[in-house]
Order: sequence, then C-alpha cells, then structure tokens
Amino acid sequence: MSYLTYKEFKELNSADVDEETFNKLLLKASAILDNITNHFYVKNDMEKDNTWRVKKFKQALCSQIEYFNELGATTFEGINSTPQTFTAGRTSVSNASRHNLSGENETKSLIAEDVYIYLEGTGLLNRAVSVW
Repeated sequence: MSYLTYKEFKELNSADVDEETFNKLLLKASAILDNITNHFYVKNDMEKDNTWRVKKFKQALCSQIEYFNELGATTFEGINSTPQTFTAGRTSVSNASRHNLSGENETKSLIAEDVYIYLEGTGLLNRAVSVW
C-alpha cells in the first residue's frame, strides 16, 4: 500500500515535482519514514489512525520526496559524492571542504531535516522497543 498519492502530494506540497519523478522517489522516501517511525504504519492501519497524525506523516513524506528531488539522489553515497573541484574550459569551480576544523567528515543526511518538523510531537519518533 502506498502512503501517498500524487494528488495528495500536490495538495500538501508546493514543490515542482512531476508525477514520474514522484513515483520514482516515493518508495525510497517511504522506506526512510518507515525506518524513523519504527514502522508504525506497517503495523497500524493509517485509515483508522488520528487524521492529524496521518496528515503530519504525509507532510513529512512530501518533505523527504522534495529533498531527494532537490539533491538528485536517494542514497547516502549519491547525496555525498559531489566532486571537490571541477573545471570546464577556463572556469573552475571549487566546493567547500567536507571536513570541519576537528578533522571530522561533514556529510549530508539521508533524512531531510524538515521531516522532523512534521513528525515532532506526533509520537511517531518514539524509539522504544516494540513488542510484536
């Protein structure tokens, strides 16, 4: 079962994502949200849940799809594999270093930060051990 239709996506989000791209990104974005919500809607029927929480979950899913679309990648490696420098003719572009002053590698997360804006306070981020 899909958590979100393209029509719902367009109603909840103003991102410029076409339907084909939406369909490509939906599966991975859903997997990300399942992971951080401890698979809540795998175990619970979305149709019977609180409508406010369902809407927040769908808004978070929209944010994750928008994030993947903007970055043009859906994997950790794809998101973080931008080249340090590249040259085209006489033009050279250098990206900022991915290392901070402490020497640790700075990477972009696989999860959009906006997801937490929608999920905070819903109970979906509860990381308690579940009993199946």
